[in-house]
Amino acid sequence: MGPIHLFNVASRANHWLSVRQSTIAENVANANTPGFKAQDVKPFADVLDNMTLGMAATRADHVSYAPAGFARAEATPSEGAEMLHSGNSVSLETEMAKAGEVNRAFALNTNIVKAFHRMLMTSTKG
Repeated sequence: MGPIHLFNVASRANHWLSVRQSTIAENVANANTPGFKAQDVKPFADVLDNMTLGMAATRADHVSYAPAGFARAEATPSEGAEMLHSGNSVSLETEMAKAGEVNRAFALNTNIVKAFHRMLMTSTKG
């Protein structure tokens, strides 16, 4: 049986979600820091666009697909951030909405992996 890349993509998505959650937490922690600019990470779709599947020969008569070039999302300034008189651009409401998005995405990702794992285990029972 060849490698199942769904688990790899799910792992990368969870890593991306943890980076985004850390960035959100840093924004919230610096909400009262003068001059602090709110940060966010590139959308996961942009990360997936940079992912290419390369051909990897595991045997002379066999070819499988292997992920290559999965770029890590870099922090970029938040779009549409409002600048306060202190020079700070953190909006706590926006950051809490982003934290909720991360929570829902992580729960969805986890449930998809659990369902796929159950299906895989059921198909291998003999």
